[in-house]
Amino acid sequence: MKPDIEAIFLDVGNTLRIVVEDPEFSAAAKQQMLDLLEVKENSDDFFEKLETRWKSHRKRCKVTLIEASEKELWSVHMLPDYPKEKIEPLAGKLTRLWRDKDGRRVPRTDVKETIIELDRRGYKLGIIANTITETEIPDWMEADQVTVLFKTVILSSKVAFRKPNPEIYWLASRQIGVEPDKCAYVGDNPVRDVEGTRAAGYGMMILIHEPATLEKEPPSGEFKPDHTIENISDLLDIFPPRND
Repeated sequence: MKPDIEAIFLDVGNTLRIVVEDPEFSAAAKQQMLDLLEVKENSDDFFEKLETRWKSHRKRCKVTLIEASEKELWSVHMLPDYPKEKIEPLAGKLTRLWRDKDGRRVPRTDVKETIIELDRRGYKLGIIANTITETEIPDWMEADQVTVLFKTVILSSKVAFRKPNPEIYWLASRQIGVEPDKCAYVGDNPVRDVEGTRAAGYGMMILIHEPATLEKEPPSGEFKPDHTIENISDLLDIFPPRND
């Protein structure tokens, strides 16, 4: 029997927004980071050191399923050799620049009209995202004038839990006021997103086909989504109006 879905939660990175390569934008972000920290060492050596620390930190997070706050990320894991009192006030800016060095993050073309229509159809909408930044997603929502459409925004950097830990899904369902079996989740990761949704007892999992994610994390075969879509607008074929 098809579940009676009342709330739809969405991932952001590679689901609602994708990374577009922009060498000038990336180079500017790296230079701003060097200037902000007043780095004296060779820039290539500096970023190589950060990449090594970053990979080690991400590996640890994937095991513990706990996300560091921005202040902890930079003062403890990424720049422990800098004075804590200097790094902590800069943590938010450093996070944004660290992400910007990979390119511009832009919404998929069909995102805004799709979430407007899902809201119009009577679904409660929310965000559940693994992210190291506490401001980037709220800033995007504000810029695109979609903040009001999302009743709950759960970011791993703010709540500490990260997918696939079911706690982050349960927290989201409690905040939005809908039982897990009446919630759906839309994400791009064929392992983490599907596993977490199943563990939390959500009623439905929709996977958006994203080649960039599949290249890094191919499907395990152990967990399968209920639907696989190519575009965010395909959600409109899955979720009919609730308010007819």
